[in-house]
Amino acid sequence: MAAISISTYIAGNSSVHRCDARSKIILLLIYSVCLFFIDSWIGMGIAAVALFAVLLASRIPVARVFGIATVVYVLAAFTIVANAFHFEYGSFTFTIDGLIRGCFFAIRILLLVWASLIVCFTSTSTQLTDALNSFLSPLQKLHVPTDDISMVFSIAIRFIPVTAEEYMRIRDAQWSRCAPLNEGSIIGRIKAHMAILIPMFVGLFRRADRLAMAMDARCYGMPGVKRTQLSETKFSPSDGVLTVLGGALLIVMAVFL
Repeated sequence: MAAISISTYIAGNSSVHRCDARSKIILLLIYSVCLFFIDSWIGMGIAAVALFAVLLASRIPVARVFGIATVVYVLAAFTIVANAFHFEYGSFTFTIDGLIRGCFFAIRILLLVWASLIVCFTSTSTQLTDALNSFLSPLQKLHVPTDDISMVFSIAIRFIPVTAEEYMRIRDAQWSRCAPLNEGSIIGRIKAHMAILIPMFVGLFRRADRLAMAMDARCYGMPGVKRTQLSETKFSPSDGVLTVLGGALLIVMAVFL
């Protein structure tokens, strides 16, 4: 809910927010693919600078975007450790090349997550649903339930920041109860974090149940009822130019860097 409130509060005050959600999703897809083709530190640095430029242009609180991805930092740290230590003949060997490679992969993961969060913060769930439904609209001729598919994807995307905020809230609560989250051995810390993960998943299931009840109360999915939109979204020429130029620059960056 905090992600929605932030997006609503600063919507209209930034060109990134006013940009069509379809354009942002297309650029996010191209950006994600290009990150896997970049194999140099210079290219990764340019990709990071481009991401931070969009973040600043969107006027989203930077601390909020970085703080909400706490869970991903654990995955990034594990990636660095897994690449830095080489297991051979029953022993672990530390290598500088592995450390550098692990840092490169970790930065790639972080950039992917931060880019996704920017799209989530600058687009409402309705805009994301309409955008995905627009992409899938040609499949309606084959009787594919595009409305349901787009709704599922939209909810999944919106649950990314919700999951991170739920984790941070429970972590702070356990920290106030003097839980040994950063003390002892690694095994002990993992066991201590179970006190966070279990209530987090319980809370997410409760959110999902309330969401299902709300959708059912609004008669979502009734047979023979066509889903309508409160306001029709139009893909403006400026959105088209932004998508083409942004996509071209990202592809050039991936090919030459």
